[in-house]
Amino acid sequence: METYTNFIDGQWVPSQSGRFTDNVNPADTREKLGRVPLSTTAEARSAVEAAVRAFPKWRDTPAPVRGAIVAKAARLLEERKEEVARALTLEEGKLLREARGEVQKAVNIVEFLAGESRRLSGETVPSELPSNFAYTVKQPLGVVSLITPWNFPVCIPAWKIAPALVGGNTCLFKPATLTPWTATLLVRIFQDAGLPPGVLNLVIGSGGEVGEEFTTHPAVKAISFTGSNDVGTALYRNGARAMKKVQCEMGGKNPIVILADADLPLAVEATAQGAFGSTGQRCTATARAVVEAAVADRFVELLLERTKRFKVGNGMDPSVDMGPSVDEGQHKTVLSYIDIAKRDGAKLVLGGTRLSDGDLAHGFFTAPTIFDHVERSMRIAREEVFGPVLSVLRVKDFDEAVEVANDVPYGLTSSIYTNDAAKTFKFIDRIETGITHVNSPTMGGEAQLPFGGMKATGVGSREMGRVAMDFFTELKTVYVDYTGRKREGNLY
Repeated sequence: METYTNFIDGQWVPSQSGRFTDNVNPADTREKLGRVPLSTTAEARSAVEAAVRAFPKWRDTPAPVRGAIVAKAARLLEERKEEVARALTLEEGKLLREARGEVQKAVNIVEFLAGESRRLSGETVPSELPSNFAYTVKQPLGVVSLITPWNFPVCIPAWKIAPALVGGNTCLFKPATLTPWTATLLVRIFQDAGLPPGVLNLVIGSGGEVGEEFTTHPAVKAISFTGSNDVGTALYRNGARAMKKVQCEMGGKNPIVILADADLPLAVEATAQGAFGSTGQRCTATARAVVEAAVADRFVELLLERTKRFKVGNGMDPSVDMGPSVDEGQHKTVLSYIDIAKRDGAKLVLGGTRLSDGDLAHGFFTAPTIFDHVERSMRIAREEVFGPVLSVLRVKDFDEAVEVANDVPYGLTSSIYTNDAAKTFKFIDRIETGITHVNSPTMGGEAQLPFGGMKATGVGSREMGRVAMDFFTELKTVYVDYTGRKREGNLY
């Protein structure tokens, strides 16, 4: 088995901690993929020091030159798409076709953000004073920490690393310990694209040691985090105390609203794909179907027919429609929420069990699960499960649908299925999510558009699109007085 190594100051360095855990295929736990180091605080600190040393030269490298390296990384990622996608499926569990889609999206994002190196512009603004030139300029922050999750282990690191590098920052990258292989492949791509030593550093380890050092070291100027609300809230609080910039993208409990005039077959397909694609392990997954009562029975009937056709199994099998939970802990969490929903009185109409027939016994598989007649106060309707579990909530009309859709702490993404133009735009006005879709599923996003949520979902500005550069740069306002004489009057 390969033992994964850290990448510090341009060198692949084995961890000296002496502590390791196995990288296991969640679809077949008999398959060990590699040994994962649990690196030390000292090793994380050496990465911080390397990033500090590399920053002045990288900051002074012209932005288009930085962008050219990032653009080359996009080309290399596309060339190595199959290698990265296979690694992603083996260690995270999603279907190979889903993994290929994730890698392609990462290519699109890196390619787009590389172009921002030639658009990293401020603005000129007329001054009130004569012979004064006033303008703004974007400058790098310094050393930035990028803390990423296991569920999109290529795409999310890519959409943090690319704008950070284009902006002139040096980076500390801590991936989830469940997905070290894809992290290693991604960093190798940036290395092969020509990044100077110390500009991008990878340290694999726990949040308690590596994550702690990467977020509390005085040299770290900003933290971009994607993960749980508990961790993100603590990072945001502690970062504020230390006057660090902090960006957190966290949970979701995304609604798909289906009105009585909707194209039901289209809405059913979107619901099934949104709820059970990627095993429900994405922050944009469809967690709640909010359905007008007039069509609710028919909707549930069609949804059951569609979901029963889902084949669950190993993501390397092209005939499979849904893979496993990422590990035993996440699998137990999903099963515990199913038990909670039953106790709370939700009506289980499909699934709700662990699958263990044949080869499935060696993985973390849950049957696609649907609860009907879910009340908005139930935990299954309010808390993020991060698994293949859908709640159907029945409502009397459009106004109640919007009210129920908004009645959760989160606000990432939403969807509405209707042919009523007036209700469509009212929904867009009133829904409390950072992203919304009309007659398309809750998941998905494009490289050139912002990604992020409201309420408990996210703080600290959006990711992706042109606005991604805002977090990773500092805006400086400049006044140039070329009168050549002493200024008089009120300067306020």
